[in-house]
Amino acid sequence: MTKKKILTVDDDPVTLKLLAQHLTDAGYRVLKAENGSEAIATAKTEQPDLILLDITMPGLDGGETAQELKKSPLTKYIPIIFLTGIISKDEEKATKNNIGGNFFIAKPYEREKLLALIRRNIV
Repeated sequence: MTKKKILTVDDDPVTLKLLAQHLTDAGYRVLKAENGSEAIATAKTEQPDLILLDITMPGLDGGETAQELKKSPLTKYIPIIFLTGIISKDEEKATKNNIGGNFFIAKPYEREKLLALIRRNIV
């Protein structure tokens, strides 16, 4: 069986490394991007099964990156989970990881909670 591909997008190299380790250990193939432009290019060429996207990044932020991804026929159906420090754990619980149809998880994330959200949303 082919491993599902997850594109992780974050401007913090420590976060990218930790995410890659957790996802690899869980059996996923991990792709990395450090900014929105790189994420869009990688998503179009690699066609990941899911994207974990930081919101606060220099250049294209996560919201702008998601908008661009949803405009392209190559990437518009790829599920996106926002991974962010701008939403609190209390807001995460109150909204059940969904605001306006967008899935998210607050940083610092709990590994098992993140993996459960990925399993529910991966294509």
